[in-house]
Amino acid sequence: MKFLKILCLTIACIPLFASAATVDKTDPYKMMQAVSQQTFARLKSEQAQIQRNPDYLRTVVRQELLPYINTRYAAYKVLGPQLKQTTKEQRNNFVNAFTDYLVASYAQVLTQYTDQEIRMEPVKSVPASSSIVSIRVDILDAQRPPIRLDFKLRKNKQTNEWQGYDMVAEGVSMISTKQSEWSGQLRTQGVDKVTQDLRALAAKPIKPEEK
Repeated sequence: MKFLKILCLTIACIPLFASAATVDKTDPYKMMQAVSQQTFARLKSEQAQIQRNPDYLRTVVRQELLPYINTRYAAYKVLGPQLKQTTKEQRNNFVNAFTDYLVASYAQVLTQYTDQEIRMEPVKSVPASSSIVSIRVDILDAQRPPIRLDFKLRKNKQTNEWQGYDMVAEGVSMISTKQSEWSGQLRTQGVDKVTQDLRALAAKPIKPEEK
């Protein structure tokens, strides 16, 4: 199964959705549990509107998902060694384009939501000294073998709040995949060209994929 197909199942089942004001972000396990419960309710209740206008999923993602994703940290990880070659303006432009790309990607994969079952690993105690946590989730679907996913979250040392920044699907890191995919272009064509391409990808309409 291609990485994006795995991502489709993943984001559909465990997108970190919920009202930021009602979720305790100081505990990564409790945060994921709380937001996943609210996600199912929202996606189910708004399916009629989503079916009429799939682009509405962009609004859902921006309002509910982004508060739980450290897009700047993820974007900088994707830039890798090329980060040092960029200006502040270029970095900000890339982060904004990367964020728009993620919004569009997550909106697209949310069209795959079919109420799959999930199994999250039990809550564990997180040492105060820990800044990175990986939480395992298994996606159970009657139409295909189970899929193992590991969500990576990073703690903000100033606020003690956790945010997601990467997902490892069957041993494949989303960040590493994008690093490999774009590293050559970043070296040869520069960050401005990659930023332009990301904007173009983000602008594509959201369309449900054929089953």
